[in-house]
Amino acid sequence: MAAAGRSTAEPKSPTLMYLVKQVEMAVRARLDGIVQQDGLTVNQYTALTVLHSHPAMTSAQLARHSFVAAQSMADLGAPLLGRGLIERRQHPTDRRRLTLSLTAAGRRVLRQREAAVARLERDMVADLDVEQVEILKAMLLACRSALEDRHESVKADPSAELSSR
Repeated sequence: MAAAGRSTAEPKSPTLMYLVKQVEMAVRARLDGIVQQDGLTVNQYTALTVLHSHPAMTSAQLARHSFVAAQSMADLGAPLLGRGLIERRQHPTDRRRLTLSLTAAGRRVLRQREAAVARLERDMVADLDVEQVEILKAMLLACRSALEDRHESVKADPSAELSSR
């Protein structure tokens, strides 16, 4: 017989979304400690890594790839521009468009934090073997793709959201 007020039911397993969020928050907390050494926020660091991989992006493109609203990009980018970590240039073929690019100083900041960020990723998957890491990557990519595909179909046909319930 259970003690008064106590449930005998097994605790529920956390949802997948809750677990993903816990991992995100743990990574973010550690990454925050790493990038604060350079006076950066995690979002600013993310923007620098995006520009490293995708040079010469518009502000709107950078916002999408950095997981921030386009309206937030000005606030996020201004300190990076002011510190000379990124620069704004006219697009080579469309002079009306401005693009953002990483500067030598921005690349230097990324290089300085590269080892610590790689160590964070190794720590995150320390209990997994190489095959499990590759499977995890494939599964996360599949989840992201499914959500992007679903989001695009709902944008194209908002009634699809209602009919799926």
